[in-house]
Amino acid sequence: MRADRLVATLLVLQSRGKVTAAALAEELEVSLATARRDLEALATAGIPVYSQPGRGGGWQLVGGARTDLTGLSSSEAHALFLLVGPAEAVSDEAKSALRKLVRALPSTLRAEAAAAATATVIDPSRWGEVARARPAVVDELQTAVVRRRRVRLSYTDARGSRSERLVEPWGLVEKGEVWYLVAGTERGRRTFRVARIASIEVTDDGFEPPDEVSLTEAWAEVVEEMEGRRSRTWATVLIEQKFVPILRDHFGRHCHVDGECDDGRAVVRLGAPTPLDLARNLAGWGGLVDVTDPPEVREVLARIGKELSARYG
Repeated sequence: MRADRLVATLLVLQSRGKVTAAALAEELEVSLATARRDLEALATAGIPVYSQPGRGGGWQLVGGARTDLTGLSSSEAHALFLLVGPAEAVSDEAKSALRKLVRALPSTLRAEAAAAATATVIDPSRWGEVARARPAVVDELQTAVVRRRRVRLSYTDARGSRSERLVEPWGLVEKGEVWYLVAGTERGRRTFRVARIASIEVTDDGFEPPDEVSLTEAWAEVVEEMEGRRSRTWATVLIEQKFVPILRDHFGRHCHVDGECDDGRAVVRLGAPTPLDLARNLAGWGGLVDVTDPPEVREVLARIGKELSARYG
């Protein structure tokens, strides 16, 4: 049962007063059985929803019950607007929605909520980096996700091969200014880098994501898979304790302190895709690091040292 769909069902009931399961299914673009399950789920959850059988009947909220923002406490309002405030930079629609949310609050909370909405600016770019432009197809993909419409992609993979794919878009993820599409395919779940999508066509073919699908859980699995690929080679290095935080900042989750030497240096395990990747990242440390294993990384470091010595010695 999807929480976003239940909220949408509740909003339809509030706006129309009474609605049939068939009308709700058409409005939310789901099956009749799904619409009935959602209505029953609201009633089971304690929402005052009841069904009136017969001609002219349908589902409605008891006594015109409504859900609004008047029940928020001051701390809850602060938390909400600190969270959604930075989103207004994305689009004019987000700005308009934020203004409406502020107006929906009790008058005693509006000023602080408006201040909270502008209290935080999110700058995802690291120092020295140029901010990446938001891919043009993100908006179209978001619409397809919300409307549950299959999408035909023209996609170029990491090897440069282009292909046409018909996918079920489950959701979008932005990680480090890079956008990814998590989608269902004939071969199961797949992840597509949005910047590699040359073109998309949102079809009229609807779909229902599997009930067990959670975007958060699916993305956590993707991260684990990718990080596993990014740490296929591990090296053990000895380094002064004061430099360990720098290694942690550079290697992130692929940096593990395994103890301390007799001379006080830290024993650190570092991971990267290949011996060459490790050597390239460690060569700049010069004599500050002592790579004890594996031999493959030591050999690449020695080769890099000889090349630098021949060029600049």
